[in-house]
Amino acid sequence: MRHGQNPLAVTRDIKKKIQELQPGLPEGVRIVPFYDRSELIPQAVDTLRLTLLEEIALVTLAHIVFLMHARSILVVTLPLPLAVLISFLCMYYAGISANIMSLAGIAIAIGVLVDAGIVVTENAFRQVERSGINVRDRRAVWSAVLESTRLVGRPVFFSMAIILLAFVPVFALTGQAGKLFQPLAFTKTFAVLAATVLAVTLVPVLCTLLLGGRMHDERANPVMRGLQRMYRPALEGALGHRWATLTAAALVLAGALAAGARIGNEFMPPLNEGDLLFMPITDPSISLEQNTEIARRQNAALMQVPEVAYAVAKVGRADTSTDPSPPNMTETVVHLKPRDQWRPGLTLEALRAELGAAAQLPGVTNIWTMPIINRIDMLSTGVRSEVGVKIYGGDLVVLDRLARQVAEVLRSVPGAANVYPEPLVGAQYLNVRVDRQAAARYGLSVSAVQEVIETAVGERIVTRTLEGRQRFPVRVRYAAEYRDEVQTLGNVLVAAPSGEQVPLAQVARFEQTRGAAMLTSENGLLLATVLLNVQGRDVGGFVEEARAAVNARLPLPAGYFIGWSGRYENQELARRRLQVIVPIVILVIFGLLYFTYHSALEAAHVLLTVPFALTGGVYLLWLLGYNFSVAVWVGFIALFGTAVQTGVVMVIYLEEAVRRKQAELGGALTRQDLRDAVTEGALLRLRPKVMTVSTVVAGLLPIMWSGRVGAEVMKPLATPVLGGMVSSLLYVLIVTPVLYYWIHERRLRTSMTEAAAGPRPVRLKPDATYVGDRAAAVSLPPYVVSGFSRTRAAALLVLVALAAGSWWLWTRQAGPAASTVLETVRSGDLVITLSGADGGLRQRGSRLRIEFRSAATNGIVDVGTVRLGASMTMPGMVMTTPITIMPTGEPGVYEARGEFAMAGAWQMTLEWDGPAGRGSAAFEGHVQ
Repeated sequence: MRHGQNPLAVTRDIKKKIQELQPGLPEGVRIVPFYDRSELIPQAVDTLRLTLLEEIALVTLAHIVFLMHARSILVVTLPLPLAVLISFLCMYYAGISANIMSLAGIAIAIGVLVDAGIVVTENAFRQVERSGINVRDRRAVWSAVLESTRLVGRPVFFSMAIILLAFVPVFALTGQAGKLFQPLAFTKTFAVLAATVLAVTLVPVLCTLLLGGRMHDERANPVMRGLQRMYRPALEGALGHRWATLTAAALVLAGALAAGARIGNEFMPPLNEGDLLFMPITDPSISLEQNTEIARRQNAALMQVPEVAYAVAKVGRADTSTDPSPPNMTETVVHLKPRDQWRPGLTLEALRAELGAAAQLPGVTNIWTMPIINRIDMLSTGVRSEVGVKIYGGDLVVLDRLARQVAEVLRSVPGAANVYPEPLVGAQYLNVRVDRQAAARYGLSVSAVQEVIETAVGERIVTRTLEGRQRFPVRVRYAAEYRDEVQTLGNVLVAAPSGEQVPLAQVARFEQTRGAAMLTSENGLLLATVLLNVQGRDVGGFVEEARAAVNARLPLPAGYFIGWSGRYENQELARRRLQVIVPIVILVIFGLLYFTYHSALEAAHVLLTVPFALTGGVYLLWLLGYNFSVAVWVGFIALFGTAVQTGVVMVIYLEEAVRRKQAELGGALTRQDLRDAVTEGALLRLRPKVMTVSTVVAGLLPIMWSGRVGAEVMKPLATPVLGGMVSSLLYVLIVTPVLYYWIHERRLRTSMTEAAAGPRPVRLKPDATYVGDRAAAVSLPPYVVSGFSRTRAAALLVLVALAAGSWWLWTRQAGPAASTVLETVRSGDLVITLSGADGGLRQRGSRLRIEFRSAATNGIVDVGTVRLGASMTMPGMVMTTPITIMPTGEPGVYEARGEFAMAGAWQMTLEWDGPAGRGSAAFEGHVQ
């Protein structure tokens, strides 16, 4: 298929063309497809379509429960299908097709799409309800809606901007991860933009038209009345026991970090494509006839399993660069029956194990995968299994030996399955070497002897024949009985110039040898590959353990190095990309929050919602047994923006309640007044917050209970959002008011102290006046500039803690990186220790700590000037890398920094010249 084409449309056109060709085929001949993606595509798209309908129905039901006002429900739900339709329109003009990932962007955004509308509608509903406006007075209703929209318009815009900005890391993904998730990012962005525009334009208009009839007070709703009865004492208890509340929140966060450390990682959860791809691999010297017979026997065994509809094997290798399979590997498509026709309780893993046992033959290695992901892996990394170990070097025999040794090490690592070192030297060859001296005695040239060999063993085109409009070459060579044995081939006659017929055995030597079945090269070097799958554990954890085992037990010769490929390679690429982009986005969002509140502490306060929102997602991942993957991190990124949005709106409600309390009391507040205002503001946020979380949860539940095609990819996306929204609900309703009250109480205490001691510069929010006692009220200027206050210091500490926690979680996915001793070298009376600051030598950038100690006293020895060099011998060249030595301030202890362009074994030479004399030491460093 051509790049950029629609697979479903192309498949339909092919089927149409086959029907047109069918009448012209010979009698009894039919064209029957044995693998058809057009069955998978509609099933996956239908899964998302059904999920979207279920989400819209559940979201509407959530609104009915909390608003109990039919017209208000229409205000919120009508923009939802409009936002989805607008996103479809944008997809059409952007050239994005409707597939699993693009529709997933809309599916996980359903709850967010109605969030802005909920905030605007609920605030207008409350304004009309509390003001006692007669709904028949449409002018008064219009004024109330306008005022309520102005109040929440700015935070709604900023919160939606944050949601969009949080998805920048997804747009920044490259490679296979970028191709998978960028359609999701585009569709989610289209939908959120449409929902934001509709929330501040269409929703207020609908409010002015539909807010009417009987307006029920919030306390008249039995659901809200019950929630308020539970929430008020919980909030008051948290405000009264702030340290206990914050300690409990910190313990929950610490528990999530501990649980996250036990979760594995992988690139993507496997998609059940409905069909299986069975790839048996045999000895490279096998003949085509033998390979065909093995495929026939295995297909017959597979067909005995009741769940198999048919099995079709492709024997041999296609003459195209897109098929890197060796000739000794067969590709068998196993088409399975629909799931409802399987035996009860049978899982896909159990079925695959049963099929593997049924098709097992001596001398045949079986690899199981699925057709689409196999082709993607083969074209992107050249590896036909989940994980591949690539060994680079210049000698086929050495590479073949190293591949077998690596395979032996990998088999000892828990989780390794179907470990297969691809043999480089195994095909049977017959070398015919011309004896130049013997040929010269008969007057034969080398080319004359080789022409006879070509005619006898190979083939020669002697003419072409025309049959109608078709043209066929006529090839000539000896019959099989005259060339299938070395003895008969030696009897082939060569005509000498004298007319004498000389047997080929008298002018040539025959040698039977084993050579390469297929030469594979990458990065200008020969390549050996070890294929394997991972079962029973996460891929990332397996690769880290396997890499450590290979590095410890298998030293590589100079000029040879190892690379880890397969889906793990795509996982590492995505992780490194996100490690750079995510911190930058966090800083930009912090800047947006700062401009929203004009306070670094308030911005940090809202940003704290993120790690606590992540806790619920981590706990739910751990409970469901999912691994960290790119899909999971995209779900966390989607949760990131939504969590910040909820924190933004909660703080807006709290600030509004404080300002209203100030106005009621003539601008003076006590601590109790501040606490009452915070409690009132949090209670006002209860309904919209619970509605928001309910709609998000209701929008994601259809994904979680779905068992249709594509659901296994969608569930890891939805799990972080589902769990995170529940934890963010608890945090925003309980912890956010506690922190807000604490911050403003400290300002209140500061203003009390300043009122007693006299004017002193303090930093206050604009237009805010705080005093400790109304009888001793003081008037403070609205804008007073101070230096680096404790407020800024606290905000900075919060940011540092947030960045440190995020960085720890990211680096944990790459495996442990402790400072370990890499090499200990003895040179005379000196013991030289080299430690890796990054856990070892790493490609592109490494740090080393070098210590010189006395062998007798173990004390540090000053050796003066130190130089370190590194080189790798390659075929025809020597590669070197610059290493910088820097003193640490302690004599005898040095820090080295270097960049290694390639992984593998490097020859390291250390030289020193100083008070301890002149010396040198050589050792081998393994760069990962």
